Amino acid sequence: MKENTKRIFAMAAAIMMTVTMFASCGSASDSTYKAENDTNITNNDVKGGKSPENITADAETDGGEFNYYTEEAIPEINTEEYNHYAENSFQSVAEHPLSTFSTDVDTASFTNVRRMIENRQDIFADAVRTEEFINYFKYDYPQPDNDDKIGITTELSDCPWNDESKLMLVGLQAKDIDVQDIDSNIVFLIDVSGSMGDANKLPLVAQAFAMLAENLGQNDRISIVTYAGRDTVELEGESGANYSKIAETLAGLTAGGSTAGAAGINTAYELAQKYFIEGGNNRVILATDGDLNVGLSSQEELTALIEEKRDMGIFLSVLGFGMGNYKDSRLEALADNGNGNYAYIDSIDEAERVLVTEMNGTMFTVAKDAKVQVEFNPANVSYYRLVGYENRLLDDRDFEDDTKDAGDVGAGQQVTALYEIIPTEAKAEENTRTLKYQDDVAYPEPEKAEEGDLDRELLTVSVRYKEKDENDSKLVDKPVMLASYVSKDEMSDNMKLASAAAMFAKTLGNSEDKFTMAEIREQAMGLELNAEELLKLISDYETNYENKQ
Repeated sequence: MKENTKRIFAMAAAIMMTVTMFASCGSASDSTYKAENDTNITNNDVKGGKSPENITADAETDGGEFNYYTEEAIPEINTEEYNHYAENSFQSVAEHPLSTFSTDVDTASFTNVRRMIENRQDIFADAVRTEEFINYFKYDYPQPDNDDKIGITTELSDCPWNDESKLMLVGLQAKDIDVQDIDSNIVFLIDVSGSMGDANKLPLVAQAFAMLAENLGQNDRISIVTYAGRDTVELEGESGANYSKIAETLAGLTAGGSTAGAAGINTAYELAQKYFIEGGNNRVILATDGDLNVGLSSQEELTALIEEKRDMGIFLSVLGFGMGNYKDSRLEALADNGNGNYAYIDSIDEAERVLVTEMNGTMFTVAKDAKVQVEFNPANVSYYRLVGYENRLLDDRDFEDDTKDAGDVGAGQQVTALYEIIPTEAKAEENTRTLKYQDDVAYPEPEKAEEGDLDRELLTVSVRYKEKDENDSKLVDKPVMLASYVSKDEMSDNMKLASAAAMFAKTLGNSEDKFTMAEIREQAMGLELNAEELLKLISDYETNYENKQ
């Protein structure tokens, strides 16, 4: 079956599913929009709120794609849940010379906030995770050297939002391996409870998974497990070559009932273990709005359950859908503790990006438990602040502890982090070599520094990770020299895009640093990298919030 035919079939099936659900169980999700308790985040100022049964199933975009987010679909009462993290503060190098964090390749925060902006909803500051805004975009990093699975790129330049500090970029590039000969054993774990009955949930799930199934082959195995009041095995160990059966099974799903998530998760892992492929890609992909309300439903209980399963060599990807009752905090915990990644799907285009275009990174892990530790030289740095990663911070002793779980990186994926750095003033006064950090002083071209010349080092970036099937970690590191500094006029596109994404996230989230859209746009304009999505979102924000009547 040709790709276009498969895509049309999947879209048609999704639309038919929507019509069927609204005809048979349209009222099943009414209770979803009631506030669960007084501590939930609520939002009564959403425009165009109507009850779920008024969602139209025939809305289309100009491009002819099914539109899952109509104005009528926005609920009046919002019970979405997000964890709160205070922004990282500056740390004294004299007291804390090490900064340690787990890698993060998740992108859910960016697409979830994009959905809020496009729908003109109130933007929850706690929904904004700066590192996920930064890591949504792709950068120009070289492939790792030799047999390393992760390579390190760094850049030191001026900080766009603080004249008194510098900005340091740390970019990790995972090896882009050939996955053609790697067979997959995938379990689609799908929430079909009543809260999934909306057009932007289960129908979009079915279409997204159908797109992924298009790329599977004879030796791949697909199982489909659904859960509501109980878990059901809809498909078991089916060959990836039988696309029509997989797509028809997905199209036949309907929503209704409560959410017994723990039972479904257990069944999914049992099937993944039953069809386990040695040396293959063994993965459970969970699709849900996170509204787990029967069985193990607390974040702590769910985390404990996933931690028990991750050592089997079966990885977890979490895909979030929908709005109104979305439980981001629970889904993030599942992905972080299940050796997997977390994405939010707000459109079929995003589904294609995550499950087709970037399938290798999403599905094929090359480095697990990846951790970063930066050691600052107190002779040259007084204070530093990690931008984002508030929920990924590790104790310094965790870096060399191979039993400590950390982030996992897929084939070809990237991890980008920014540090705001305040140079040591005394050093600048004593030695003209560091006068390049003073904007008002002309500074001659620095002498080339040799590696190992500790006096000329600013810091060292170290990364530990494990090969996919190994238990002992490997170490790669890179010193950053004072001589590597470039002025803001020479700043690379990598640094410009990453800092613009960070500025946008800071403006929307829990940061004291706020910027105008014009300032952020100026940082992101004219880049050869893929800044279009950020520029579009900046424009949408201006139109929907700053320029609204």
